[in-house]
Amino acid sequence: MMSVACRSLDFGPTGFDLVACGCSSNAQFDRFSRRNYAKGVSKSSSRGDAAKKMVYCQRRIGRCRVFSTRAPETLLNGVGQGPPPALDVKKESSSSISLASFFEVVADDLQILNQNLQSIVGAENPVLMSAAEQIFGAGGKRMRPALVFLVSRATAEIAGLKDLTIKHRRLAEIIEMIHTASLIHDDVLDESDMRRGKETVHQLYGTRVAVLAGDFMFAQSSWYLANLENLEVIKLISQVIKDFASGEIKQASSLFDCELELEEYLLKSFYKTASLIAASTKGAAIFSGVDSNIAEQMYEYGRNLGLSFQIVDDILDFTQSAEQLGKPAGSDLAKGNLTAPVIFALEKEPKLREIVESEFCETGSLNEAIKLVKSCGGIEKAQDLAKQKADLAIQNLQCLPQSAFRLALEKMVKYNLERID
Repeated sequence: MMSVACRSLDFGPTGFDLVACGCSSNAQFDRFSRRNYAKGVSKSSSRGDAAKKMVYCQRRIGRCRVFSTRAPETLLNGVGQGPPPALDVKKESSSSISLASFFEVVADDLQILNQNLQSIVGAENPVLMSAAEQIFGAGGKRMRPALVFLVSRATAEIAGLKDLTIKHRRLAEIIEMIHTASLIHDDVLDESDMRRGKETVHQLYGTRVAVLAGDFMFAQSSWYLANLENLEVIKLISQVIKDFASGEIKQASSLFDCELELEEYLLKSFYKTASLIAASTKGAAIFSGVDSNIAEQMYEYGRNLGLSFQIVDDILDFTQSAEQLGKPAGSDLAKGNLTAPVIFALEKEPKLREIVESEFCETGSLNEAIKLVKSCGGIEKAQDLAKQKADLAIQNLQCLPQSAFRLALEKMVKYNLERID
C-alpha cells in the first residue's frame, strides 16, 4: 500500500483525478472554506470519460493525496493500572539531555543503518538514487530507527538473545525509509525549499522526480517488509502508511474549525506522527520474541511518546522564533490547522474564535490570535497534556528490566519535555 502525493493523477475511467490548483499568497485570495473543502468539488473530465476531479485551494499551496482511509481501532486514553510514575525533568535540566548522548548505546547499530540506507533503496534508476542520496545524506536525528534498536536490545535481553537479528535491523531500515518517503512528499505539498539545511528533492530535481522518489521508497520499503515474512508486523506497518493519509484527511477537513475537540486533535496527531513510532517499537519487540503483553506495552510507549512529541512541536510553533523554527511562528494557525494550544485557548476566549473563523482576513489578525493563545493559558495547558503523555510513556517502560537501553528510552521522553522546559 502506497501513499501517493500528486499534482495530477489519473486512475482511469472510474477513478478520481486529483489536482491541486494554485492560489494567491496575499491576504486576499480565493479558496474554499473548510466546509466546502470537506465536500469537494466535482467537475466533468475533459477526456469524456467518467473520471472526476476534486479540487481544493488553500493558502499559498495546493495539496492532494491518494490513499485508503480506514481508521485503526486505536484508543487515545492511557493504559495501565493506577497513577503513572511522576516524571521530573527538572533534576536533569542543569545538563541538557542530547539525542546523541543516549543514542550512544546503539551507535554501532546506527552506523550500520547509515551504511545500508542508500544501498537498500536500490540502483535501478540513477535519478531516483541521486534523490535518495540527497535526503539520506542530509543526515537527521534517526530517532525512529534508534527507537527500534533501543527497544530491540531492551527486549532481546528478556528473550535471551545475545544480539539483534537481521529482522531487527531490516525493520529499522524500513521504518526510516517510510519516514523519509513521507518527508519527500510533505516537502512537495508544503513547497518547502530546505530540509535539514539542504535543498529539498523537489527543489533540486522538480516535483515529478520528488513524487516518484517518494513513491519508489514507499514501494521498496513495502517489498522489504513483505520479505520479513511476519504477518503481524506486515499488518502493523501497512496500517501506518494508511494512517498518514487518514491524518492528512482529518487535518484538511477541519481547517479553521473552532468546534474541533481535543480527542479529534489527538487522533489526527496519532495518525500523522505517533502511529509510525508506535509501530516501530512494537515491531522491534515482536522480532525479539517477547510476550505479547510486553509488545503491546512497547506499542503504547511509542504512541504516548509520539503524541507528546507532536504536542511539544505544536507548542514550539508559538513559543520559538522564526529563526529557531525555520519557518514563520504560528504557521500552523495561519493555515487553519488548530493545535492543542489553540483548542485550549478557545475554551476561554470568544474573541479568538471570531478571528480564527474569519480566516485572518484582516491585517494583523494572525498576530493578535497568537497573543490571545499565549495570554489565555493555551500554552500552559498544552504543556500539561504533553507531560501527561510523557508520564504514560514512562509507565509503559516498567515491564522492561533495568538496562542502559531502558534508561535511554526514558531519557528520550525527558529530552522531548526539555524542549519546552
